[in-house]
Amino acid sequence: MQAPVGLVSLQVLPLHPVFVNIISSGFRLTPTRENPMLKTDLIHPEILGILATAGHHAKILIADANYPATTKLGPNADVVYLNLAPGIPSVAQVLKTILAVHPVEEAVIMGPLRDDPAIAGYAPDWEPPVWEDYRAVFAASDQDQEMKIIDKWAYYEYVETPDHILTIQTGEQEMYANICLATGVRKS
Repeated sequence: MQAPVGLVSLQVLPLHPVFVNIISSGFRLTPTRENPMLKTDLIHPEILGILATAGHHAKILIADANYPATTKLGPNADVVYLNLAPGIPSVAQVLKTILAVHPVEEAVIMGPLRDDPAIAGYAPDWEPPVWEDYRAVFAASDQDQEMKIIDKWAYYEYVETPDHILTIQTGEQEMYANICLATGVRKS
């Protein structure tokens, strides 16, 4: 007898012996501190998913708490709000975690506007103290980068492109603490 048109005949395949043993022994695959499911410090599911689908040159912005994340983003970008409390987490903490799992080919930081009243009276060569933290994070990683500086208004334009896929808003309180990472290529 033939199957009616449009119906597909399915064949049930036997289970692999490994799975038969797991099922019959009642073995449970449950994560514990000694046996975590992920072998990385980055465990945020949404961030992991976005990073996993990022293509070459895709931009990931790690923003300070003052960054206008809802209005200065690319048309394809998602925003993940990690700003739990003032200073928690810091941009440097998020940067360290991202670098451990994601290839980066470029790091761009927001340069201070010299006429910004918030830094009036600072030395002309002043730079945000967190930049030194970022240099230390890059140096300790396997992805040491020279950071490019773009002034504030050009920085917003740099971020607001179709390549921008993710903004991670932190609790960072330092001024001009934003860093935008361009996705590199995975090397074997």
